[in-house]
Amino acid sequence: MSPATPVSPVVPPVGLDHVRTIADAVLYEGYLLYPYRASSHKNRSRWQFGVLGPPDASPGSFAEAPGMAMQCLLTPPGETPEGTRAQVTVVLRFLQLQVREVQRLEEDGSHTPVGELIVDGVSVLSWDEAVEREIALGGVPLIRPTDRPLTVAGGEDIEPVTDAQGVTVGRIVRRRAELTARVRTETALDEGFVRLTVSVDNEHAATAADKDAAIRASLIGSHLLLQAEGVRFVSLLEPPAEAAAAAGRCRQRRCWPVLAGAKGSTDTVLGAPIILYDHPEVAEQSAGALFDSTEIDEILTLRVMTMTDEEKAEARATDPRAREIIDRCDAMSPADLQQLHGLLSDPYADAYGDTPVDPNAAPNAAPPVDPYADPRDTHVDSRDSRRTDLRDAEPAAFDTGGAPWWDPAADAAVSPGSDAVMINGVAVAKGSLVRVHPSRRADAQDLFFAGQVARVTAVLSDVDGGVHVALVLVDDPAADMHDWYGRYFYFAPDELEPLPDIPGTPDSPEHRKENPS
Repeated sequence: MSPATPVSPVVPPVGLDHVRTIADAVLYEGYLLYPYRASSHKNRSRWQFGVLGPPDASPGSFAEAPGMAMQCLLTPPGETPEGTRAQVTVVLRFLQLQVREVQRLEEDGSHTPVGELIVDGVSVLSWDEAVEREIALGGVPLIRPTDRPLTVAGGEDIEPVTDAQGVTVGRIVRRRAELTARVRTETALDEGFVRLTVSVDNEHAATAADKDAAIRASLIGSHLLLQAEGVRFVSLLEPPAEAAAAAGRCRQRRCWPVLAGAKGSTDTVLGAPIILYDHPEVAEQSAGALFDSTEIDEILTLRVMTMTDEEKAEARATDPRAREIIDRCDAMSPADLQQLHGLLSDPYADAYGDTPVDPNAAPNAAPPVDPYADPRDTHVDSRDSRRTDLRDAEPAAFDTGGAPWWDPAADAAVSPGSDAVMINGVAVAKGSLVRVHPSRRADAQDLFFAGQVARVTAVLSDVDGGVHVALVLVDDPAADMHDWYGRYFYFAPDELEPLPDIPGTPDSPEHRKENPS
């Protein structure tokens, strides 16, 4: 096969290799889904993300919108080192659909298109493949707008199909439609920062009458790689205070920019059709792509291992990349599979004493700022000798009287109603009042509790030694019902601030005296 050559150069710019793994994951997001077979219903409707459809398409073609655009921020041009030109290299990446049609050779020498051709017991299928396209636009100056038309040629390639004796029994015809697009850039100043807009539009001229015609004229998995020279990108997710307002005015359309590359670097941005975080990474345990960037490799690998030989054969015949997945999963050793089982890591390690101590620091220097601390918490730092940090303590363990943890008899030695946990030197148990400061992977519901006063209903410990504090909100009118149902909210001890008894609350000494029952 000899893929069509884009008019624009495809040599990747120097320095982008460090983000190519992530960019490839974006490129093939949804390319082919488990069980990786052509007959699977989920693989009959493909190309889920980053599709730029033809602008002139009939309603019945269900074509995607033809354009995408993103805005990102750069540091002020005045900060560019002397003798360095401020510019940004723009790289557009996408897939070009390639129709793979299998044709059977007839006795009269003609060829008949077929969905499947069996050759020596092996299936050869008709299918829609894709060809990677990468177009580097070179350095884009930040002083004027640019407008760049692009053309990717169509083409046709023919590959003969022969049996084990070398006899030709058919052929594979691969066809690609010509693609045309346009990339525009423009800049504007916003409170001293440079706002760079990059837009990509499909400009296919012909009318797409049906779904097949529309997808063949589309740019699939479209995304952008931007690399700055002489200037730096500003994070839009966590902008510095002076850039927060300008970052808030950036607008995105089907493309979201994030900082890419090594953590802390600010020279590269990935504009993706899926929302990512800054400096995204592929887990080092991942053995290869499974075409789902939110994948859990272990689960998908185990699912592949449960496929029958017939299902695996169809997947291998569906697409060369599917064949790679099946072969990789089949070749996995128990040790390889165990590697996918995951690991435990402490997201708070850098903030709580696991970072190296600076030998040059002053003896009484203030400890580093805890990035997870609630600004309303006036307690001393967790490493201060006056405060006990539960992360540095031995795991909580309740006496089970010698019974194994899984034995119901072990519960007899555990009393969530009377067990306590030390927080900031204060014993917190059932009836204690605390203020909630959600921090550990807090979801939207947890954040509603921020700053709220709650009553502890139990202190529990799991089999791994983790401590969990059950709460009800003091101001919740349904608190009694939650108590009755045993429906509580659970937080880690380091998310709670012990409080003194508050007069008038259900658990204050004053209230208990007035209501002895």
